[in-house]
Amino acid sequence: MAPALTACGSGGPGGDKRLKVVAADYGDNAANSSKKYWEALARDFESKNSGIKVDVEVLSWTEVDKHVADLVQAGKAPDIAQIGAYADFAAAGKLYSADQMLSIPTQADMITSIAKAGEVHRIQYGLPFVASTRLLFYNKTLFAKAGIARAPQSWDEIQAAAVKLQKAGVKIPYGLPLGPEEAPAETMLWMLSAGGGYTDKNGAYTIDRDENIRAFEWLRDELVGKGLTGPGDPARTNRQEVFDAFCRGEVGMLNGHPTLMQLAAKSKGVSFEMAPLPGAKGLSKSTMGVADWIMAFKQNGHREECGKFLDFVYAKKNVLAFTGQYDLLPVTTSASQAMHEDPAHKNLQQFLEQLENAEFYPADKTSWAKVSKALKEQIGATVKKGGDPASVLGEIQRDANATENAGQAQAGTPAS
Repeated sequence: MAPALTACGSGGPGGDKRLKVVAADYGDNAANSSKKYWEALARDFESKNSGIKVDVEVLSWTEVDKHVADLVQAGKAPDIAQIGAYADFAAAGKLYSADQMLSIPTQADMITSIAKAGEVHRIQYGLPFVASTRLLFYNKTLFAKAGIARAPQSWDEIQAAAVKLQKAGVKIPYGLPLGPEEAPAETMLWMLSAGGGYTDKNGAYTIDRDENIRAFEWLRDELVGKGLTGPGDPARTNRQEVFDAFCRGEVGMLNGHPTLMQLAAKSKGVSFEMAPLPGAKGLSKSTMGVADWIMAFKQNGHREECGKFLDFVYAKKNVLAFTGQYDLLPVTTSASQAMHEDPAHKNLQQFLEQLENAEFYPADKTSWAKVSKALKEQIGATVKKGGDPASVLGEIQRDANATENAGQAQAGTPAS
């Protein structure tokens, strides 16, 4: 059970300021719960900052975002929340900006591409907490059985390898999870590999751009249509199903993140490697990055105290302690370099190398949640027999623009 929290903004013994922190749990059991990390961090911070007390509540990912939203709606916002999205709170003017809280060295240490993903109207409100990138995973044993010498580097090579795997009796030559669990990520990976993406350089949605349409036409005709994605329907296939099948030795190749590396390493008899993502004509110029976020709420007026605590959170040793425990990637340059030089994290090197050029979800948009939902519901139809990628992507684009325009009209520019 999470500890009982002191009321927001209250003073503690001797007039201490108290910060209420709500965070997500990255562990999957009591032994590796993130609660242990946050409580140790809070006590260490308190020992170095007299006059500030920190109360931490750690909840599962299935609960934490809604819990914070409910607290904010009830007028009981925490001082700091570490959750999955920040844009709605920023657009409503409820958050401190990064430069209102963080020291200049802490701001300068953040990896630029990730920090930019935390901006709304060019002002950073979302502070990246941890990140991950994607690579192509492939089963070395199945590749050898099929006579494939190296990882594919282009779409044509993906198809050629998948055909060989199919002839060698591999159940799922290429794992394509376009079901609701992972659809927005798998979609973005194929868009990027085609030279497209969800938005342009100005942040406007470009979901139905030609490159994106071409990616799903190719998937429809050259992978799914030729039976190279296995017996299941990609539109109904979730990421965890494909990950589990990969760990059983049934999948030749698929896109994956560090969690799959952990799972596959624990599986008996699965020998695997990772490689950069193939693109339409050669290696993809970028991969997808995913970040989780920290934000600080204005409601309780603890700007200075929040800044001190967040500077402490982003100290190199604290960043490494958390990311190292869960095989996640640091969001600061100093911690990333230290991890890169540490032989203990050799297995994360390829993911780290992709981070600087990774592209992230348009998490700065309040419309993104609705767009993500639409992708989960509709994108699978593009690769079915007779599917029409241009029509599906066009519909999602129109709805995205309408949602974005309505949100901008309602919220306006967020208060600083």
